Amino acid sequence: MDGPALPPLLDLAGTAVFALTGALLAARLRQSFVTVCFFALVTGVGGGTVRDLLIDVPAFWIRSGQVAPVVFAVALVAWFTPSRWWEGRLLEWADAAGLAAFAVLGTAKALAYEVALLPAIVLGVVSGCVGGIIRDVLAGVPSILMRPELYVTAAALAASGCALLTMTGLPQGAVWSISALAGFALRGAALIWRIELPAYSRDD
Repeated sequence: MDGPALPPLLDLAGTAVFALTGALLAARLRQSFVTVCFFALVTGVGGGTVRDLLIDVPAFWIRSGQVAPVVFAVALVAWFTPSRWWEGRLLEWADAAGLAAFAVLGTAKALAYEVALLPAIVLGVVSGCVGGIIRDVLAGVPSILMRPELYVTAAALAASGCALLTMTGLPQGAVWSISALAGFALRGAALIWRIELPAYSRDD
């Protein structure tokens, strides 16, 4: 079965954003250029690779002549630019957009391969979050899974919206746009107002 006609520019843009977050983390840790490239790669393609392996299809970037060059170009940008260029929240907002887009595209691809509704949503979350989790584990910093901020939740909202709206028969473009905007809005609200999930507090 052929995969869905996912927007290649959107896919590449999301990959580039995630790759940049990985490359910049390695740069801040004063790692070598090889390590910067590796962090860019695993962060940029990690979530999509795990998704594709679970669907049992070739990893999306293996057969693409564009993804790897984009990832390594991003690593070069991170290596040769001053760290002060990336201070502030610009990268966090870009990451929020990439998170929402990847969650939607991951869900759409899973549904196109006839994955059931709930597993397709899970695969959408995997697409959006796993690359960042791998990055954090390799760097030895607290993973996004261990922080109360609304990150995985935003990916889940985008993925759920995509799956449920697809079932209504709405045009694909509308489904993707509405779902991605919902996930981006939730992540943005968390960034602005510091919205967090409550922590477990039972002592008995």
